[in-house]
Amino acid sequence: MFRTASITCFVVVLVGVAIHCLASRPKLAALCSKKARQKPSLIGVLRKLAYLLALLCFTVLLVTGFAPRLVFARPISGYWSMLHVTAAPVFAVCVAVLAVMWAHNCRLDKKYWPWLQRILQRKTANETAPEKHELTQKVCFWLIILLVLPLALSVIVCMFPLFGTHWQEFFASVHRYCALLFALLVIIHTYLTILTQAKKMAAK
Repeated sequence: MFRTASITCFVVVLVGVAIHCLASRPKLAALCSKKARQKPSLIGVLRKLAYLLALLCFTVLLVTGFAPRLVFARPISGYWSMLHVTAAPVFAVCVAVLAVMWAHNCRLDKKYWPWLQRILQRKTANETAPEKHELTQKVCFWLIILLVLPLALSVIVCMFPLFGTHWQEFFASVHRYCALLFALLVIIHTYLTILTQAKKMAAK
């Protein structure tokens, strides 16, 4: 059940991202050239480093957590488990740092109300695309932050004999499905972050 659901969700999200990327064709070359001329602040550098470290840890967690089940059809164990447990606390710290550093930039304020009104009035997609991407990116960010708590607590509970076998299996399932949703949101958020920044740079 979980293996089939995971494969289906990953395929749908990755194909959707690929199709959207080909359809929108963001000017990534202009983004890279303009970013090279920018002089980021110390906070900006720290934020980028934390983000890159979080992406690295996320990649390790994604591979070690899903590859055994999706590719080999068996639970995580051995070196896979060691790598997973090693990367998890580093990733949790990075997410906490990013939550503090990005909270202000990712706030949902009143400027998104006009976008919602245009959606209700069924205006064309071109009118709402920039705001839509930015809003979706921020919603994904806050969903990611909210999912960290059940994702972490569910696996911590499984490590201690506080509950019976039935409840440990239940919390293990909660961890798996939270991890699946978390991974999908991170993929979408990463793509939208690149897309939003590319559109902003191209517009300057």
